[in-house]
Amino acid sequence: MDKIALYEKVFKQVDGDGDGKLSPPELQRCILGVGGSLTIEEAETVVEKLDSNGDGLVGWDEFVEFVEGVGEEEKVNDLKEAFRMYEMDGCGFITTKSLKRMLSKLGESRSIEDCKKMIAKFDLDSDGVLNFDEFKFMMS
Repeated sequence: MDKIALYEKVFKQVDGDGDGKLSPPELQRCILGVGGSLTIEEAETVVEKLDSNGDGLVGWDEFVEFVEGVGEEEKVNDLKEAFRMYEMDGCGFITTKSLKRMLSKLGESRSIEDCKKMIAKFDLDSDGVLNFDEFKFMMS
């Protein structure tokens, strides 16, 4: 089953009245049904945050955008954690020295010159270091 079909199956199960939209009470029942806890006020807040067209409900497109966004947020958080490991100096950049240190820890000893070449491949602004956006591009 592809992911869109899976999303659709979940959406239809949560959409108790079958109107193609999720209301705060439907969202609350869903969370309670899987053993979670959610007050109606919390459900209303969640729906308000997800509701991009202002109808007070979560439609199919909003639901998919949310579900897809959760995965994307996790990826970005994982990349930030990896970036911090390579960055090491707390300067917000991966330098040739920090790259060399991290590669050595991983058993991949490289010269400073090799590290400069590696950074240069993805150094989009040519400042000699990798910022998070360049690192994210490199990892994609």
